[in-house]
Amino acid sequence: MTEFELLLDLHLPAERQGPGGDAETKLALQLAGLMSDGPGSSESAVSVRNDSGAGAKGDTRALKIADIGCGTGASTMILAEQLNAEITAVDFLPEFLQELEKRAKARKVEHKIRTLESSMDALPFQEKEFDMIWSEGAIYNMGFEAGISAWKSFLKPGGKLVVSEITWFGENRPEELDRHWKSEYPEIAVASAKFQALERNGFRPLGYFKLPDSCWLDNYYGPMEKRFDAFLEKHDRSEDALAIVEAERNEISLYRKYSEHFGYGVYIAQKI
Repeated sequence: MTEFELLLDLHLPAERQGPGGDAETKLALQLAGLMSDGPGSSESAVSVRNDSGAGAKGDTRALKIADIGCGTGASTMILAEQLNAEITAVDFLPEFLQELEKRAKARKVEHKIRTLESSMDALPFQEKEFDMIWSEGAIYNMGFEAGISAWKSFLKPGGKLVVSEITWFGENRPEELDRHWKSEYPEIAVASAKFQALERNGFRPLGYFKLPDSCWLDNYYGPMEKRFDAFLEKHDRSEDALAIVEAERNEISLYRKYSEHFGYGVYIAQKI
């Protein structure tokens, strides 16, 4: 198997392919003004305001949402359960999308979701097609500024953008950590730099929060660690499989040592 196929095999069974949590997805929805915290919010008819006046009181149309880099759909399920929405779940891996479809049927939200196999840098969408673009733990594949710049045209005026992005929590950090992340993702920066990028690209920031450690350790790294032994046995402890596990263990170790210095920030903004 190729390295890519091995990585797919390791991550396909996971509930999440990156750090996150159901409560944090709901918090982002609340900060975006798309979900109330009162009774009955799961099928609310909340919508964003755009140039046609949609979103006014009494508007009951479904939100049009693109969930870009959706993986097997952890956040997609929450969006479908909490909102009156038509969701396009986008990933370039058909195996992830097939698993998402199974999970959507099990949770009885398949009627709200259509899947689209596509690269996030070559999306076949129309201008002003969506009320909201959502992307948890995936925009780094394009780069934060390249992603928000490319995706802005797909949003209606007043449309919402919610993305999570690897972020420094302050300017001072250990050299070991700085060297690792500048090699892995040179665009890593503090939150203020990300907000400046949003403003440069025609967005008005609405909110921000950092993902708690539980989103990394309990929801992502912990379950992954439990799969390592079976993964290695399945692939006869091949050199490539061992290298993948070693790289993951190194990243987990860095997070456990230095989580006060970096993590995911969740950015909520509105197209001006």
